Amino acid sequence: MKRSVGFALAVLAAAGAVWAAGILQITGEGATFPYPIYSKWFDEYHKKFPNLEINYQSQGSGAGIKAVTDGTVDFGASDGPMNDDQLKAYSDKHGSGILHFPTVLGAVVPIYNLPGVNAALTFTPEALAGIYLGRITKWSDPAIAGANSGVKLPATDIVVVHRSDGSGTTYIFTDYLSKVSPDWATKPGKGASISWPVGLGGKGNEGVSGLVKQTPGSIGYVELIYAVQTKIEYGSVKNAAGAVIKADFASVTAAAAGVTMPDDFRVSITNAPGKTAYPISSFTWLLIPAKFSDTAKRDAMKGFIKWAITDGQALTQNLSYAPLPKEVVAKELKAIDKIQ
Repeated sequence: MKRSVGFALAVLAAAGAVWAAGILQITGEGATFPYPIYSKWFDEYHKKFPNLEINYQSQGSGAGIKAVTDGTVDFGASDGPMNDDQLKAYSDKHGSGILHFPTVLGAVVPIYNLPGVNAALTFTPEALAGIYLGRITKWSDPAIAGANSGVKLPATDIVVVHRSDGSGTTYIFTDYLSKVSPDWATKPGKGASISWPVGLGGKGNEGVSGLVKQTPGSIGYVELIYAVQTKIEYGSVKNAAGAVIKADFASVTAAAAGVTMPDDFRVSITNAPGKTAYPISSFTWLLIPAKFSDTAKRDAMKGFIKWAITDGQALTQNLSYAPLPKEVVAKELKAIDKIQ
């Protein structure tokens, strides 16, 4: 009995020590696209500052925008910048603005499951738009075969897979399709959530990669790290300069070369003009309230953002992301002061 009481007192003492240490918890929600690097960052930053815990729910960009607007989290995250209507909704509710901070560069890649085909496939803009419009329905279609000379493609049906949730990955993919296909731009257009002409829905990058992996004849789109982690085939894409480009560190970095970053950091780099640029590349953003009622949380977020866009960039490449251009980092460091 004495031993049990002693143990209980020790537990209470430990709990009291944690409480006395003043653990500060910050919550966020949003994009699955950057989740692997955010998870790594939050863990590494906690090692530097044990009294700070940043808890992040990877629920999709749409959920992140809604959560930060509703005020149920301290920050949001999205792969597509908030539009003017969303910014107004936030301002109307909170009486202040939301700030966009680019964190890393990533790529959305076309993944596929095609038994019997061992060669890495190439996709043209026309083929990707045609597949997702439901106009290209067979793997042996000339629009696909023409870009894959020497590859014997089966005359099997294409099973289209897309995101079922509000998704920044979808925003990036449909932003790209809207730039390369007038028909796509007219309808269904770009957005985190759209009315898909065809296909099956999977929740999150994890859901899409899982569906493709278990469905022969399927095609989907995910952030590059999810294709790498699940060891699923992903194709190269013909870019605006006519070059066939595989998504990797160099080609994603090239997509952001020479980007003119606006003061609010809301910019698109899909279908970039560079000869070595991967065409379905994007920044991803933290959505930070311009005003915090809790000064401790405000200062903690400012410290984390500064670390993430400087020292934290060294962790990006091992997780298949590309670091921010130096010019963008310099501009962001000044913008941190806007957080009040």
